[in-house]
Amino acid sequence: MENQKFPLEEIVQRAAKALVAHNTEAGNAETVARALVLAEADGQKGHGLSRLPSYCAQAMSGKVDGQAKPRAKRTAAAACRVDASHGFAYPALDLARNELAELATRSGIAAAAVYNSHHCGVAGHHVEALARQGFLGLLFANTPKAIAPWGGKEAVFGTNPVAFAAPRSAGREPLVIDLSLSKVARGKIMFADQEGRDIPGDWALDADGNPTTDPKSALEGTMLPMGDAKGAALVLMVEILASVVTGAQGSFQASSFFTAEGAPPGVGQLLIACAPGPLSGNLYDQKMTSLVEAILSQENTRLPGLRRFELREQAQEHGLELTPQQYEQLTSLGGE
Repeated sequence: MENQKFPLEEIVQRAAKALVAHNTEAGNAETVARALVLAEADGQKGHGLSRLPSYCAQAMSGKVDGQAKPRAKRTAAAACRVDASHGFAYPALDLARNELAELATRSGIAAAAVYNSHHCGVAGHHVEALARQGFLGLLFANTPKAIAPWGGKEAVFGTNPVAFAAPRSAGREPLVIDLSLSKVARGKIMFADQEGRDIPGDWALDADGNPTTDPKSALEGTMLPMGDAKGAALVLMVEILASVVTGAQGSFQASSFFTAEGAPPGVGQLLIACAPGPLSGNLYDQKMTSLVEAILSQENTRLPGLRRFELREQAQEHGLELTPQQYEQLTSLGGE
């Protein structure tokens, strides 16, 4: 069997059906499935359909409550808390964005703290949605422990992604910046281990806190932050914003996003929306256009995130290509 292309909506419905077959409420299943397929379409496969088996297993074990409905409570004029109720993060983040759109329209800037949460997928998608509504968007998230404090050897922080999105003039895709704070994704080390390849010596430390080129030792140790000591400080900043400010579990307390065993991870996400017009004296569009032109006037430059939009457009037009293994996995989980 060769690779086959399928319309995005067909894959969404198949993935949703698989989740429903694994103790997930239909509305939640569709929200999660759309997030996974969008990640796949954008070329972010580490947050795409490869997550479906672990999501299904966790919904069955109860590590994720597939029936949970997030609840929002406004705690100040421009702030709210969203309890993900140990369910999937995507419905909770959708609710947080809806709250922020109303609050930030009225106040100019607003924040939503999401807690009792789970893996948030492609962090950039959540702020992209805010930018399409005309807001600047910021997201800070913590993840299960993978990075040690600088100079230490035991993990305390996650790879803790940061995402930012800024709207552009009508008809232009928003500017989206999305990055985790480890030097490389943990998935790259896992792939190297599966293929029996060494890794560069500046990616990770072994369990004794020493640099290693052995992927097995790296997986038993900790990831190195981007920017070394400065990056470690940034990881700490995000940890405070995502777990301390939200009242969520710290990365050092959270269970794995991948396994079905253990308690719910209970991590947090802090989402901020800002209306750029009032702060800029209504010069935002003009200033943003000028900045982008200054960047793109040079050869070999491009804006971050545009490659994702190009891949997404291709997938929307021509369908998403699945390998035989992906198709078999989807059907075996109940997405027939």
